[in-house]
Amino acid sequence: MSYANLLYHIVYGTKGRLPFITNEVKPHLHAYLGGTVRGLGGAAFEINGMNDHVHLLVKLNTTHRLDYFLRDLKANSSKWAKDKTNGKFGWQRRYGAFTVSESQFSVVQHYIRNQEEHHKKFDFKHEFESLLRANGLEIDEYLWKD
Repeated sequence: MSYANLLYHIVYGTKGRLPFITNEVKPHLHAYLGGTVRGLGGAAFEINGMNDHVHLLVKLNTTHRLDYFLRDLKANSSKWAKDKTNGKFGWQRRYGAFTVSESQFSVVQHYIRNQEEHHKKFDFKHEFESLLRANGLEIDEYLWKD
């Protein structure tokens, strides 16, 4: 038997970082994302964000390919959100996906849960670039091009 605990902190923004995720849409979008994660065979532990981006703390299984999982998650949720916003919705092409150790699970969960507090101090661009740097990833010139 093999053992795997594949936890990910996934972050992606709306196309052009436009404020598509209104307070009216937000709880329904987050519920839809959670249901889609489950439908794809994963587990969603925390989902939150702001009007221009979303954070997910998920567990995938060993049969998932992260890029396929995110392709399907973004496509399904984008279609749903377009229906709810009269076609005025889209996700950016790029994303961040960071592995999370079990020892950091509650730290990441708390971070995602408290997005509103974090964003009183800084915007999504600053947050995302900080996450990239904290995970040893370089920021390239194409980061903010959709």
